[in-house]
Amino acid sequence: IVYRDPADPNAPAPAPRAGPEEAVWDEKVDPDAVMLFRYSALTFNGHLIHYDREFCRDHEGYPDLIIHGPLIATLLMGLGSREMAAQGKRMTRFAYRAVRPSFTDGRAMTFAGKPGNDGKTADLWALDQDGWLAMQADADFEEA
Repeated sequence: IVYRDPADPNAPAPAPRAGPEEAVWDEKVDPDAVMLFRYSALTFNGHLIHYDREFCRDHEGYPDLIIHGPLIATLLMGLGSREMAAQGKRMTRFAYRAVRPSFTDGRAMTFAGKPGNDGKTADLWALDQDGWLAMQADADFEEA
C-alpha cells in the first residue's frame, strides 16, 4: 500500500492485469487472518490493516484485511527456493514488485513460476483470488 491523498470515490479503479499463463509450478495459499496476524507479529508490523477487519473496512475503506506485500513475496520466494532446490540450486537474489493490493476473502491466492531457460533464473508471480496479477518477482540461482 502506498499512502497518497484520498482517492476520488467516483474515479475508476486501474484495470487489473492478467498473469503469465505458462506456469511450471503453482500452489494455492489462503493468507487468512491468522497468517496475517502471525506475519505482523513476526515482522513487528503493528498496522491494523493486516489484522483488524473492522478498522480496515470502517476506517480505511478497504474491502477486507490487506495481505502484506512482503508476505506475498516471502511465499513466492519459498516456492522458487523449493522448486529450484529440487534441481540442486540455491537462491542468490530475489527481487519483487507489487502491482495490485490483495485482500483476504476466504479464497486462495495462486503462487506460480517457471525456471529460466538458462537454469540459473526463475520468474515468479502471484495472482489474487480473482486471477489478477498481484506481484511479479525474479530470482537468480547457483549450484547448491
